[in-house]
Amino acid sequence: MIVVTTARTVETPNAAMASLATPSLGSKEQSTWRVSMRPGAQGPVHAVDREQVWVLLDGAVEFVVDGSANLVRAGETAILPAGETRQVRVADGPVEALVCMPVGGSVTLPGSDDRRPLPWAE
Repeated sequence: MIVVTTARTVETPNAAMASLATPSLGSKEQSTWRVSMRPGAQGPVHAVDREQVWVLLDGAVEFVVDGSANLVRAGETAILPAGETRQVRVADGPVEALVCMPVGGSVTLPGSDDRRPLPWAE
């Protein structure tokens, strides 16, 4: 068993991600992190090659997945399929969420084949 007592935080212009369980912290199969987003924040349009599960703890988020918008509120869970283009927008914030996905995921941006790792999931 591994006990993680401190989270590594990565900040972007849109959010702060605190790594909770990742390969660098000893997890072999799952990456889990906490997302904090300010009111009005929105992430870039992108695709992730792994399924992600978002558990909303506070606030509300609009997920636009392959052009379809869905509102997810605190206490609800969103399951985002692998490979589908998405954008995360704060609908009512601030937002706090837990996110989990299988280890090894990467992101692509529209029009690019360049795969980028998620630093907070490594």
